[in-house]
Amino acid sequence: MSRFFMVEQTETIQSDSVDAIITQWREENVEVDLLPMAILGRLAKLGKYIDTDILHCHDQQDLRQGEFDVLATLRRSGKPYSLTPSELYQSMMLTSGAMTSRLDRLETKGFIRREHSKSDRRSVQVILTAEGKNKVDAVLPAHIITQHDLLTGVSQQDRENLAELLKRWLIQLETTK
Repeated sequence: MSRFFMVEQTETIQSDSVDAIITQWREENVEVDLLPMAILGRLAKLGKYIDTDILHCHDQQDLRQGEFDVLATLRRSGKPYSLTPSELYQSMMLTSGAMTSRLDRLETKGFIRREHSKSDRRSVQVILTAEGKNKVDAVLPAHIITQHDLLTGVSQQDRENLAELLKRWLIQLETTK
């Protein structure tokens, strides 16, 4: 007997694209637990919808997704809106190479400036300029509206439950990975 078990199909009002995939696997009599595939498949599909809508929102403001993330990270850090590149990329889960190219673009646009430490020339601070602060403050409302729009049809109670469930899952993964 396999250590995995078949997932019982629960009745839903409507089927989604992941249901079709799960059904195909069931029809092949694969004796594995397909629930993780259903969960992660839905998360992946949701991620694509989220990315598409958020990218469109930022495109309307002449910003790339990654550029908004840098500006928002600096903005939420509080005055003086300054972090090291390492603090930025750790906060955003990026590689240092990806961070460098984003910082270059933002510096060219005048949204950030980089300053070397007076005490240690190897240390650099990334500082949000007034223009960068104005930009992120102008984009943030549209960004948040887009997030709200993506959750249309999900009740407040379901949002709260989902947020808590995802938080517990993320904490578990962050402490074990």
